[in-house]
Formats: sequence, structure tokens, C-alpha cells
Amino acid sequence: MQAEQLVPLCQRLKEAGIHICIDTNGSILTDSVRELFCLADLILLDVKEFDPEHHRCITGRSNQTTLANASFLEETQKPFRLRYVLVPGYTDFEADIRSLGEHFAGYEQLERVEILPYHTLGRHKYEPLGLTYPLEGVKENTPEQLQKARQLFSEYFKEVYIN
Repeated sequence: MQAEQLVPLCQRLKEAGIHICIDTNGSILTDSVRELFCLADLILLDVKEFDPEHHRCITGRSNQTTLANASFLEETQKPFRLRYVLVPGYTDFEADIRSLGEHFAGYEQLERVEILPYHTLGRHKYEPLGLTYPLEGVKENTPEQLQKARQLFSEYFKEVYIN
């Protein structure tokens, strides 16, 4: 949402030889976002879920734009890392991970996959806003769940990390 305002800053950073890394959930793809991506050296792209309905359940929106962002990065030969939050009962479905793997397996600009274990550190932000935490009761990942996901992702990608 701040891409238009960030473009001039990133242009100056680029001129100064400073490495630029953009962290995004990929939910917006505008001309300003495209320009910002072209200035960046690396993009961290959060893919919340590959299955469109599961993605909509978690985020309230489609994953089409996120996937379009990934396609743009691939087409413009911009290195990126795919980051995947593993939420028990929400994003840990084997079929969805396999579909994601099949979709992205041929991407040459995808440097690595980072599995981000689910945590509840942001829960406290909901109460002051008068909102119910949507993942109340969801437990953090077990080591076994994380290793199973890593094993699945490793069938499709060489570089898979658990952060």
C-alpha cells in the first residue's frame, strides 16, 4: 500500500548501492508495486495458502494477486523467497502443500522456501481493536509437524528452511 511513496526512497538507496529487500504478502499489484519490485534486490513473498478457498478462509480474500505477484517476479527475473506460515489445521494440508510445490517447482527465481512456524505473538493486537482473535485455540506447531512440512516442500525445492 506504500509502494508509490517508497519508490523515490528506493531509487536513492539503489543509487547509493544499498541492498533493498521487500517483504510483502503480495495482495496488491499496481504499477508502483511493479516499479518497487524492479528496484529491489530480493523479495520476500508470503503465500498464506495455495488452495483458493483455504486462502480465502484465512485471509478473507483470494490468492490470485499473490500468485500474479510471483509470476511477475519470475517474468522479470527478480529473485524471491517464498514464505509459508504453517498454521495447524489451516495451512498444513498435504494436498495444498503439494499443489503449491507443483505450481512453483519450475520457478527459476525462487531462491528458497521458508516455513514460518505459527505463533500467537500478534494476538494482543486484536483486543484493543475490539476484535476476536480468529485463531483462538490454535496450538503452535510441534517439531514433527514442522519436519513433515519441510519434507513435503523438499520434494519440490532444494532450499527449504524452518525459520
